[in-house]
Order: sequence, then C-alpha cells, then structure tokens
Amino acid sequence: MAKEFDEVEYTKADLATWKQVLSYMKGERRDVILLFVSVITLAILDTIYPKLNGIVIDKYVLTGNLEQLPLFAGIYLAFIALFGFIVWTFILLSDRLQLSISYQIRKDGFKKLQELSFSFYDTSSVGWLLSRLTSDTNRIGGILSWGLTDAIWGSMVMFFVTISMFMMNWKLALITIAVLPILAVVSYYFQTRILKQYRCVRKMNSKITGAFNEGITGAVTTKTLVTEEDNLEEFSHLTREMRDGSVRASVINAIYYPIIVALGSVGVALIINVGGMDVFNGDLSYGDLVVFLSYATLFYDPIRTIANLLTRFQDAQASAERVISLINTESDIIDRPDVIEKYGQIGNLKKENWEPIKGDIELIDVGFHYKTGEKVMEHMNLKIEAGNSIAIVGPTGSGKSTIVNLICRFYEPTSGQILIDGVDYRERTQEWLHSHLGYVLQTPQLFSGTIKENIRYGKLDATDEEIIEAAKLVNAHEFISHYPDGYDTVIGEGGSGLSTGQKQLISFARALIADPAILILDEATASIDIETEKLIQDAIQVLLKDRTSFIIAHRLSTIVNADQILLLKNGEIAEKGTHAELIAQKGDYYQLYMGQFEKIK
Repeated sequence: MAKEFDEVEYTKADLATWKQVLSYMKGERRDVILLFVSVITLAILDTIYPKLNGIVIDKYVLTGNLEQLPLFAGIYLAFIALFGFIVWTFILLSDRLQLSISYQIRKDGFKKLQELSFSFYDTSSVGWLLSRLTSDTNRIGGILSWGLTDAIWGSMVMFFVTISMFMMNWKLALITIAVLPILAVVSYYFQTRILKQYRCVRKMNSKITGAFNEGITGAVTTKTLVTEEDNLEEFSHLTREMRDGSVRASVINAIYYPIIVALGSVGVALIINVGGMDVFNGDLSYGDLVVFLSYATLFYDPIRTIANLLTRFQDAQASAERVISLINTESDIIDRPDVIEKYGQIGNLKKENWEPIKGDIELIDVGFHYKTGEKVMEHMNLKIEAGNSIAIVGPTGSGKSTIVNLICRFYEPTSGQILIDGVDYRERTQEWLHSHLGYVLQTPQLFSGTIKENIRYGKLDATDEEIIEAAKLVNAHEFISHYPDGYDTVIGEGGSGLSTGQKQLISFARALIADPAILILDEATASIDIETEKLIQDAIQVLLKDRTSFIIAHRLSTIVNADQILLLKNGEIAEKGTHAELIAQKGDYYQLYMGQFEKIK
C-alpha cells in the first residue's frame, strides 16, 4: 500500500532530493535571474528607505529649513515609484516561477504514472497519488519560488542593514545583532518539533484524500450495504487525527512566533535605551536614532520571515521526499537501452521502426510469481496461431487474468519466454506491443465527455465516419442514434446515464476502431443481461474476426465457438481443446458446462 512510502521516517533535509527538485528551475533560468536581481534590488531599496526618513528629520524637520523640501519630495516619490515597480516585478516573476515548476513536476509525475507497471498500482492508493500530484506539488512550487525569494530578500536585507548600522554606530549595531544566537537556538528547538507534526499531518492528508476517493467511487456499494454510519465514523477518525496534528503544530507555532517577536522587541528596547542616551549626549542625531529603530525592525523582520520559511521548508521537505520518491520509482518492466534506441519510448516513439504484428504467440516454459513470493504458474507452455480465438476458463485464482496480463506484458514472466511472431517480446518496447492490443474489461472504463470522444479514444485520429461505422458493426449505432444529440451526447465519468450493456457496446466500438492485432475480452459478458447478450455476442464475433483473441469467461455459453478452450487449475492447463472435444472428454469442463446448463434449464 501507499503506506510503504508514507511511513518512512525522515530526520534531516535530503540534499540529493533538493538537488533534483532545484533542477526544475533550470528551464526557467531567465526568470530566475530576473527574480534574483529584482529581490536584491528590493533589499537595497529597503535599506535606503529608512535613511531617507532620517534625512527628512535631521535636515528639514529639526532645522525648519524647507527650501529644498520640494526637490527632496520629488526624489522621494521617484524612489517610491521604483520601489513599487520592483515589488510588482518580483511578485509577477515569483508567481510565474511557481506555476512553471508545478507544471513541470506534475508533467513528470504523470509521465511516470504512464510508465509504471501494474504491480505499482497494486500497492499504491489513489489518494496517495492524488496528494503527491496536487497539494505536495503546489507546496514544492511555492517553496522554490516564494520561499527562495523570501530567503534571498531576508539575507540581503540583513547583510545591507548590518553594513549600514556598523557604518553609523558600531555600538548600536552590536546590540542589534546580539539577539541572533538566541534566536538561532530557539528556532532550531521549535522547528524540529514543528517538522514532526507537519509530517504526521501530510500522512493523514493522503489517507483522507484516499477516503474521499473511495467514498465517492464506492457510493453505490456503501448505500446497498448500508455502511454509511461505519464509513462516517472511520472518516471522522481520520479527520480528527489530522485536526489534532494540525492543532499541535499550530500550538507550537503559537508559542514560537511570540518568542521571536519578544526577542526582537528586547533588541529594539535596548537600542532605544542606549541610543536615547547617545542623543542626549550629542553623540547621535535624532534622525540616526529613528534610522536605527527602523533598521532594528527591518533586521528582525527577515529573521521572522526566515524562521517562518524554515517551517515551510520542513513541510516542503516531506512533500519533496514523497514527490521525488514517486518520480524516481523504477518500473518493474523496463525496456533495454538498445531496444529503446531502435523503437523509442513514451514521448519519443519511433513508429517507423515498428514491425507489424501478425499475432502468433508462444509461451515457452513460463513461470511467474509476485514480489511476495507467491507462485502463480510454473513451466507453462502454449502455442497460439495468429487469428485464433482462445477461451480461458477456470475457478477464481487459477491464473486466468495472470496469463493474459503476461501475454500483454503488463507483467513479465519470472522465468521462461513469451514470443510474439517468433520473437521474444522483450526485444521490442512495451509501447510497440500495447499499441497493437485491444482490451475490453468486465466493467468498461468510460470517460467524461461525448460518446464520440469515448469511441475515438481507441484511435485519436479517427474520423466521424470511422466512429459511426465501428458503432454500427458492434450494434451500438441504434441506441446512440436515439439520443437527441446522438454521438455528441455527453456522458458522465464512468459512463453514468448508460446501461451496463450500452457501456460495453461503446467499449467494443472503441476496441474495434483501434484495429488491434491481439484482443482481450476479460469477462466482457459477465454483467450483461440475457436480452443484451445477443447484441454483445454479435459484437464479439465482429471483434474476433481475423485477429488473435483471448476470452476470459465464466459464462461458458459465450465461448462455445472459440478455436481453443483452456481450462486452468492452480496455474496449470488442466484441459485443452475445442468445446466439442472437451465435452467429449467429460472432464472438469464438461462438469462446469453441464452445471451451468442445468441452472439455465
């Protein structure tokens, strides 16, 4: 489960993780440079601003000489205009940088999800994945844009202010910076505790996102089983844990920030005391004292900003570790470099080098077991000629779906070979094989959009005429035409508004328009009523024509015309032959078929 990612304990910032995260800024080099320039310029202007106020006090307010005040006012207005322009620039650049980084991370994350094998999705929850590509990605984009901006601004302000203070009065400058060591100790103490709470909150957020997803997708099951109250209690438990963790983090923050403010206020009070005495003694002007008080406030503001940034960084650290762990996840099925060089990969397919698939398939001494060590099959041998239809039957757990998933290379055999047209399919890329596959599931997956778009999903460049022709061939055209908008009828996620049979016919049209060399029908008729089954059977015959096909079925009446029927038991082929041959043997297949026949009678 996603637990394997979320329960890892982290103790410090991972430099390798942040090095990879920072690499997303390389493509935005121009904006990054302009942002740094604007932030440093802003820090310089922030340092100059109090000096202008000091000049006004000493030169104009105390002396009463207003002769050059209009000129100074003009300079002051120009300064404010420049200040405003620089602020606008860095806000614009920070926002743009955040959006660009988030976009690149999401794109890489989604690309990785397309590449990962079935086994990854067997052990990763939807909620975990959604959290990684949404809230965690936003948090990383924010820390790389606004976080770095705040860090650079704060560091530069402290640097320039420190220089200015020592140039004006070294004694008051030392008083101002004397608070720094205490602030550093306090910050380290609180930040480690804040980090721990934030990571707990992030883990709970992933679980809550998963619970939301399961609650929405499983709403019908929840209502039919009347488990609303149990689900609500479980969800309430999750949200309470997240609330408690968030409250604990807030309590620590609520203690931390007043301490920071109080320490800064102590520094300001000491400046007022010592600086006030210097003013009375004539060692310091009123204007310089005001400048120093402004500098003290300005000096402690970046400290608070950087302290807050450390908190955000700790939170972002957890997010970065999770997102990078996803992006760096290695698929269980990886094409060799020389194979990729010839045939390409996702994002750079070299279809001109792809050989056509005839459809001959051979399994040679194939074995397979899951990562847990559980053996599913051993020494499986099977030869299938192109264009033949193979029906696979057997009890639950006998290996029906496994053998099909191995042939489709959704999993790879742990021993032995699978040949496609006489060549080990590992000599070709996954995309080469998958582009020649058609797969129809028991519960067809339809997407939000029009019926036309759902059929076109099988062949993105299909014309409207091809879509209509495919629908006609699988008996879907008639019911589609009954809708006022026909093929432009909008259906909801999962095909809401359509019957199970209608969804299946649309999925058949989608498979047919792709014209696959190898077709998989996985319990495609299991949820169909008897009346609709005739339409489905006619559609299946159209789909099976002139292509190698595999039909996984429990309803044996749907496979009597298959060229070959395999009865699996415990990962082995117990019986093999045509329907007539297996009936004549009067073995397990005969018993299964007659048992279903008696039920129908």
